Amino acid sequence: MVEKKLEKPFNGLKDKNMEKLNHKDLLKAGVHFGHLTRKWNPKMSEYIFMEKNGIHIIDLYKTIDCAFTAASLLKNIAKSGRKIMFVATKKQAKTFVFEKAKKLNMPYVTERWLGGMLTNFSTIRKSLKKLSAIESKESQDTYEIDFSKKERLMISRNKDKLEKVLGGISTLNRIPAALFVVDIKHEEIAINEARKLNIPIYGMVDTNSDPNLIDYEIPSNDDSFTSVSIIMEYISSAISDGLEEREKIKEEMRIKQEKEADAKEAAAKEAAVKEAKEAKKEKSKR
Repeated sequence: MVEKKLEKPFNGLKDKNMEKLNHKDLLKAGVHFGHLTRKWNPKMSEYIFMEKNGIHIIDLYKTIDCAFTAASLLKNIAKSGRKIMFVATKKQAKTFVFEKAKKLNMPYVTERWLGGMLTNFSTIRKSLKKLSAIESKESQDTYEIDFSKKERLMISRNKDKLEKVLGGISTLNRIPAALFVVDIKHEEIAINEARKLNIPIYGMVDTNSDPNLIDYEIPSNDDSFTSVSIIMEYISSAISDGLEEREKIKEEMRIKQEKEADAKEAAAKEAAVKEAKEAKKEKSKR
């Protein structure tokens, strides 16, 4: 994990076809509003444009550049077929993040972050298997016969409890390739776990946070629904493009393999016909 942002290289190809965020749109969404000046973190100074009425104003041109870098890298991760986990448990962000992550079929945590969700993933997987077993049990035709009303109620409550905390990562079979976090200060436990495992962290960082805690920060207002929405829309759109490109590549590979298989089959048939003709010719000579 790199500690100094200026020493951090861009280890991915920027997509020249990908558009950058619009400055006016960000301004309209209130992305530039930081926290009260007395609550600021000095490490965010390079991203602060000015102070107005006791509030720090974020430099939106830097927001645009940082968002573009983050989106380009996340697009490449999605294109490679790896998973990106979204983390947003605060009220202003959880609903929108949930919808976007669900649509992208990416893991997400929008309720309480369960300690050890990353660092103790083997134990978490046991709980996921338990959830899967309950779902399998409920789908059986004899479910209502095998269990009493009281037992079914207990099973249902247990399932709801597991789904609330683990439902967003039920399809996660391994540690995610990256984390995207809304408000790194609020999601301190998730950040610490990802850092221990050297998982790249991307996130929205307000003026009261330490940008050095993550790998790719997007300086922005993380307390406003409209601000979170516009940044999440941009990031999720880039990831969606990456997934579409992956499907396109897979389809091209499938067509190529089919053509190769057809060519081999045609060559084999041609060889068989040739061999049959030669055998017939040899037989006629005798």
